[in-house]
Amino acid sequence: MKSNVLNYFEDELVDQINSIGIKKTFETGDIIIDLGENIKYIPIVITGTIKIMKEDNNGSELLLYYLQPGDSCSVSMNCCLTSKRSEIRAIAESDTELILFPNIKMEEWLSKYQSWRTFVLDSYNHRIDELFETINHIAFEKLDERLISYLKKKSDLISSKILSIKHQDIADDLNTSRVVISRLLKKLENKNYLKIHRKSIEII
Repeated sequence: MKSNVLNYFEDELVDQINSIGIKKTFETGDIIIDLGENIKYIPIVITGTIKIMKEDNNGSELLLYYLQPGDSCSVSMNCCLTSKRSEIRAIAESDTELILFPNIKMEEWLSKYQSWRTFVLDSYNHRIDELFETINHIAFEKLDERLISYLKKKSDLISSKILSIKHQDIADDLNTSRVVISRLLKKLENKNYLKIHRKSIEII
């Protein structure tokens, strides 16, 4: 989804979004949507990146996918349509700006605006593709392969080969232990896939 997504909406819909939408900023690490929360607003990302996490019964988290500029959260949309509480946690991966609009507009816009219907369906399809990718990583790849895919994804998101990230944060995202991640990173460094610095990881 493109960051200038509003350009693809009908003028009347853009006017409504600008009229009732609330712009809000979040700092890196802020929780935007939490588990069990009653979702009152639908977000569209203007700038920054958001990671969507799922928690199991033991409290362990798993990274599902990222939201980037122009994206909206299809899980939030679904909760609005079905009156369900949030089953995910959305965390600002970087400083992020959103435009939020009331969830009561969700169904109204679906029936009124073709561009909004297309946007919602595209969001669902894109998220489903990413969830299948996550499932494939978990089911069919070894942890070292998942780690490589994870680091490449992070690198692409920020357009940089230098990742300022803690080993524990990687472990949390991949639902494993810090010790295991540190061992695998050292193994990848020995293979010249990456270089470990004191506070960052450099992709080679």
